Amino acid sequence: MVPSHTSDRPCKEWDFSVGAQATIGVSYPTAWKVKHKLMEAMKDRDGQYFLRGIIHIDDAYFGGELNGGKPGRGSENKVPFVAALEMSADNRPIHLKLNLVSGFTNEDIAAWSVDSLAPGSVVFSDGLPCFPAVAAAGCDHVPVVIGGRKPKDVPLFHWLNTIIGNLKTALSGTHHAFNFKKYGNRYLAEMSYRFNRRFNLKGLPQRLLIAAIGCEPRPERLLRSAEFCC
Repeated sequence: MVPSHTSDRPCKEWDFSVGAQATIGVSYPTAWKVKHKLMEAMKDRDGQYFLRGIIHIDDAYFGGELNGGKPGRGSENKVPFVAALEMSADNRPIHLKLNLVSGFTNEDIAAWSVDSLAPGSVVFSDGLPCFPAVAAAGCDHVPVVIGGRKPKDVPLFHWLNTIIGNLKTALSGTHHAFNFKKYGNRYLAEMSYRFNRRFNLKGLPQRLLIAAIGCEPRPERLLRSAEFCC
């Protein structure tokens, strides 16, 4: 079952919040606030970095179709986000960025690329009409038209498709329901933060603590307000 993103009330998140509630003896609302403050620190820290060099980019959506609603990408229950992966010369993944967007338009991708991509990078995509807008960040765009092929039949995007699949499986398998449109950037930031530091898992807690100390205060009023308005 795919988590819903239609509720404004945070539902129980069984990975950290409930575990912290039982382990350190705090209430669920307190554990929820701690989790979201840590995810904010992850989002702020990774937001300071740019992808550079060879980059693979794709459009992705979270949420299932509503009964009687629009099918496919036009579904009212689907929230769009950009998935971009910095690659090595031998096509191995290096760094990841995952960000909500209001839609896949030239304006949205141009704004996202300026905040996320280093000038001079070469961006490979599946040919979606909006992706040439990465030129706004001084990047070159190379379309690789997939046509009717399945993602597994396009080796170039193997790593990016694998990461998107793992992300959706992890979120739907961990959380009963949560407002992805409202809090999605935090959950995406948690995924990318961990991925980008996967080669030093032992040092990850200390680095996260340093990031949290340097983060601006996040009172509950801000934590529960919409961080991204689609």
